[in-house]
Amino acid sequence: MSAAPHADSSLQRRLYTDASILRALVNLCEYAETLDRQAARSAIASLDKAIIIAGAPGERRLQIIYDIIEQIQSHCLGVEDIAFVANAVSPNSRDVSVSPLMTLESALSSVPRLDSPPSLAAFVKQYSQSPFVLPGYIRDWPALHEHPWKFVEYLRYVAGPGRLVPVEIGNDYRQDDWTQALMPWDTFLDALDQKTPDDGQTRQQPLYLAQHNLLKQFPKLRNDILIPDYAYASLPPPAGFPGYVAPANDDQLVLNAWLGPSGAVSPAHTDPYYNFYAQVVGRKTVWLSPPDVTPSMYPYPPPSESTSDQPHNPAANNASPSMSNTSRVDVFQRRDDAGGGALPLFWKDVVPRAMSVTLEPGDLLFFPPGWWHAMRGEETSFSVSMWF
Repeated sequence: MSAAPHADSSLQRRLYTDASILRALVNLCEYAETLDRQAARSAIASLDKAIIIAGAPGERRLQIIYDIIEQIQSHCLGVEDIAFVANAVSPNSRDVSVSPLMTLESALSSVPRLDSPPSLAAFVKQYSQSPFVLPGYIRDWPALHEHPWKFVEYLRYVAGPGRLVPVEIGNDYRQDDWTQALMPWDTFLDALDQKTPDDGQTRQQPLYLAQHNLLKQFPKLRNDILIPDYAYASLPPPAGFPGYVAPANDDQLVLNAWLGPSGAVSPAHTDPYYNFYAQVVGRKTVWLSPPDVTPSMYPYPPPSESTSDQPHNPAANNASPSMSNTSRVDVFQRRDDAGGGALPLFWKDVVPRAMSVTLEPGDLLFFPPGWWHAMRGEETSFSVSMWF
């Protein structure tokens, strides 16, 4: 009986995928009659929702969706399949602005940086229990050279017109005004590429594409990265997180993209997997602390334990509470700004054991499951996390 809910969910996702494909075909019939480009874009939107919402399960469904989108873009929206040439990008392409770095009061040490990559055996036996950085390890990824993700022009090219992506709207998912929405990829890139207003006008809520398998949705991006061999090491549960289980998919690997503006923050939280975090574009500051400091991290209670006198966590995930293990502490805030004596256990127990690093483009960060971590973009930033 315990398998029934999972089976029902799988069936619902397959039905949603097939319904989305049929809806797209109906929209194409409308386009054929009226030559209305909006009907073609609506067809693409239906197919993107099948990927984003349902994961496009079912035999060859994902490839069918890729093929239909490509045909719509080619025959209805006039997109030619021309290879992208990096040196043909407009010289007016804007470089991201660099923000000054601030020393974190919430971390007394730096994440160790290894002078050279360890052997696979050394990684398994010696280095897989705590965080480290491999500076410049991914510099040979196509995403940093012949297919540079730092160019908005390339990001438009790999997707083509009419695509939708899920974005977070707001500064912090713990806040009540934070929300999520499906948005045209071009609209998101336009917002990301806008300069910060300096004329006193009201700023728009920041947009952040976070924890989304963009590389599945836009498969050309998947060809721009190289998975480290370390990610296939089949590591055992670490001492600080005995409940670790590898991802359940065939590759035992989950890829997620993180693309956002300067100042985009992921609050301190934990994940249940080993993580290689690749910094592709821009700089990002990462704060880390080990699993055994959890009592002093002031975590939000699990949804099942929430009561009226406990803080509400807007990001609480009833389906997977471990994925919403989020702290009330703003680790990027100075102690004086946090109210001095506020959160005393954090400053007493966590800070002496916490570490931080500012990742540069090309750097690869590793940390085990259960480690508390928070991220802040120091400029427009594009990263890839590899859970295994």
